[in-house]
Amino acid sequence: MDLNKSETIVPIPDDNEMTDEYLRSIPDFDDNFTVEMLIQKILTDDKQYDLSKIISAYQFAAEAHKNQKRSSGQPYIIHPLAVAFTLIELGMDTDTICAALLHDVVEDTDVTLKDLKKRFGQDVAMLVDGVTKLGKIPKFNKEEQRAENIRKILLAMSQDIRVMIIKLSDRLHNMRTLKYRPDYKRRNTALETMNIYAPIAHRLGIRAVKEELEDLAFHYLDPFAYQEIENILESKKEERESFIEAIKKRISERLQASDIFSEPPVVEGRVKSIYGIYKKIFLKKKSIDEIYDKYAVRIIVSTAPECYSALGFIHDMFSPIPTRFKDYISAPKSNMYQSLHTTVLGKEGIPFEVQIRTWAMHETAEYGIAAHWKYKEGIQGKDKMEKRLAWVRQVIEAQQTSDDVEEIVSIIKTDLAPEDIVVMTPKGMPVSLPVNSTVIDFAYRIHTEIGHKTIGAKVDRKIVPLDYKLQTGQICEIITSKDADKGPNRAWLNIVQTNEARSKIRSWFKKERREENIVEGKAQLEREFRRHKINLPETEYNAFLSDDFKRHNCETLDDFYASIGYGGISLPKIIQRLEDKYHKIYADKEEPSVVPLVKPKNSARNSIILDKVDDLAVKFAQCCNPLPGDEIVGYITRGFGISVHTTKCTNYKAAVNRNNPEELERWCDIQWSENSDSQLQTSFEVTATDRVGLVHDISAVLLEARVPIVHSASRALKNGNALFESTIIISSTEQLKNLFEKLRKIKGVISVDRSSI
Repeated sequence: MDLNKSETIVPIPDDNEMTDEYLRSIPDFDDNFTVEMLIQKILTDDKQYDLSKIISAYQFAAEAHKNQKRSSGQPYIIHPLAVAFTLIELGMDTDTICAALLHDVVEDTDVTLKDLKKRFGQDVAMLVDGVTKLGKIPKFNKEEQRAENIRKILLAMSQDIRVMIIKLSDRLHNMRTLKYRPDYKRRNTALETMNIYAPIAHRLGIRAVKEELEDLAFHYLDPFAYQEIENILESKKEERESFIEAIKKRISERLQASDIFSEPPVVEGRVKSIYGIYKKIFLKKKSIDEIYDKYAVRIIVSTAPECYSALGFIHDMFSPIPTRFKDYISAPKSNMYQSLHTTVLGKEGIPFEVQIRTWAMHETAEYGIAAHWKYKEGIQGKDKMEKRLAWVRQVIEAQQTSDDVEEIVSIIKTDLAPEDIVVMTPKGMPVSLPVNSTVIDFAYRIHTEIGHKTIGAKVDRKIVPLDYKLQTGQICEIITSKDADKGPNRAWLNIVQTNEARSKIRSWFKKERREENIVEGKAQLEREFRRHKINLPETEYNAFLSDDFKRHNCETLDDFYASIGYGGISLPKIIQRLEDKYHKIYADKEEPSVVPLVKPKNSARNSIILDKVDDLAVKFAQCCNPLPGDEIVGYITRGFGISVHTTKCTNYKAAVNRNNPEELERWCDIQWSENSDSQLQTSFEVTATDRVGLVHDISAVLLEARVPIVHSASRALKNGNALFESTIIISSTEQLKNLFEKLRKIKGVISVDRSSI
């Protein structure tokens, strides 16, 4: 039952373990839904429905699906009826119920959207269209299919949230009847449910749907762990029920004896969901006895002040456990959940959680976004809904700055993660962020410009590094630069946790640093090509990468370089595909010892006198960054002409030590010409005592020297020092030496050294 870090749950290992006995253990659900049951549910519901329109939608769907069967062998119409039944329980409106009954007719029958629009109106047709589109995925690889499906889900949610509520109800019934599907489909569907649909249900605040989706998915993904926890709970069922009833009775009597409540408080009890217990046991490495909120009691009162009064009674009756109190009333969760949570110990020594909320908070906690329709706000409550769906826009924006379709999977897993932290601004404003968020994430959540101008941060009044991970309850103050040209650092892309921050950083580089991005992206691509032995002349890059241009919305090679440079394309995610493509294309071609190349476009070749080899392109090795004035040696490559190294280069020294005659033959003597005017890249590192303004002082020296900066980054070291790294364009070792002398005069600088890129 070990966890796979890349997924929420590990699928069960072998097909033969999905036995008939296991399938029989899955709870049975009443699949014999009839239109009479649906009508009865509508008639007994407090909400007003257009019954004739709903019956008409049922009759239309029943006729369209009349010759279709489900995998269980039952008539297909049972599925739309079950989805509609769930939506009535959630309190959704007439058009949503009609769309639920009709949600598969366009995808699975000859019915068109035009037919639905004519018969049931624009709203119903739009909702059906939204759900239908989710199933139409372009033919990419499996990972890209998942990413594209998520993209469509988010776009549908942004247009009308009812589309997603229908989809969640559809997925819930499919999960309830999943045992009738083939084994591989059971696993794939369960994993998708756990990673995508359950988190979305959580973000929409629909607790009951979220918990049931998690438990059902968990049942298929790790049946042994599920059964083990269920057996433990079942073995103590009577004891558990007796304990909860005793606690409820004791609390009710105490609260009702008080005269401070406007209405008698309602006290309920529950046991945590099986998957909820699993997460505490296996993710936090605890025994079941160490789970403090395994049992929970809920107290519902009339007003927020009464919540705090009830809390006082609970802490007077039982012993509160330190650090186990959370106030989600003053600082609501990102899905607008509000409640007081405290964990206490009774006389029996058994810990249990107490949740205290008002009726309005309870409705939001149970029904989430669906409460807008259940309690007659519906579309009219648009302002409240917009606030609750702000995270949808953030995820969509994060997608748009990434040219890598596969990254959307990562985005949804990060931004829809159910766990949040709440950090305070110095003025007391609560800011909700995903777990492991840094001070840079916090800065960008406050405001984009604050993020761009961040140079430091204080947490609880103490200076912290920019990669410091925040925790709930801390007070964070962002220190910003007054420099109007201040912008983010590329290294931040590897530090931030939220895709909102990553998106804004990329957007800045995409807009402000195109030329720099092209140089950086090209350097990264060529570095990866060398590491993976993709030996292509630059003249063939366009043809070789043409498919990836389309995949990442790039029109030219420079666009592709720029996307890599600002982080829109993640090379580690695509390099394996490029390597496979390269070997497939060139595997059968005889590779010559030296490949003739096009002469270089710049003047670099004229700066070198070649001894033994003529008419080959010249490239300067990035492992040692040779500059005019360095002692150099050439290496005749396959596909790149001559690669120029310094004689101190570790790669050259390693080749000499290996003493392989064939390899040594490819090294040749070269030297700089007397009139060298090359402009070449080189990298250096500055180690200094960490202080505010250090980066500004280093940058000022570089600007004064008028050297073009290709890349720069800085980070705090554990010993109290800081490391500043930069790649610049320079003409000679003499110019570099003069620059280093100026850098060493900066206050706190310990060392300045050349480095590889």
